[in-house]
Amino acid sequence: MTDTLDSLLGEIRACRHCAAHLPLGPRPVAVANPAARLLIIGQAPGTRVHETGIPWNDKSGDRLREWLDIDKPTFYDPEKVAIMPMGFCYPGVLASGGDAPPRAECAPLWHERLRAHLPNVALTLLAGMYAQAYYLGKARKKTLTATVEAWRDHGPSVIPLPHPSWRSGNLLKKNPWFETDLLPDLRARVRKLI
Repeated sequence: MTDTLDSLLGEIRACRHCAAHLPLGPRPVAVANPAARLLIIGQAPGTRVHETGIPWNDKSGDRLREWLDIDKPTFYDPEKVAIMPMGFCYPGVLASGGDAPPRAECAPLWHERLRAHLPNVALTLLAGMYAQAYYLGKARKKTLTATVEAWRDHGPSVIPLPHPSWRSGNLLKKNPWFETDLLPDLRARVRKLI
């Protein structure tokens, strides 16, 4: 490994690779420490995260922490939780009004190098379809709901989750197994790790 983690994080924070495509400019957000046992791979920062530079610093983060049953100090302890989105910068919005997809350049550029510095990760959460598509490949089901419902198929080290935004409300209402089966197992695993 030629990178030190500090030099790699500095390189990520200085990245301007796709600056011309970012409406608010680059502000890469990632958290990593070799001691981390839990890795969360989400989509891309929203506007509030872009403004503050703090990952999951929004209502989606509140919901994610509720799902994990952990408080903010634990969640933001880099020795416990590593955070690596599919796109490290805010990608803008679509004409339809939703957030644009994460920039496709980010994951191939940074993920493998960053994951090499996370030797103690025992559980990876894939929050949303972009992370699931990238990391599950052909093991992903036809829909996000089906992929999440098959969470047991991915072994003890990976759990696919819906993105914890307000848009996941319908999925949760229509699929009680998420709260009765998946969340208790997820919370038990997280408690053991952190």
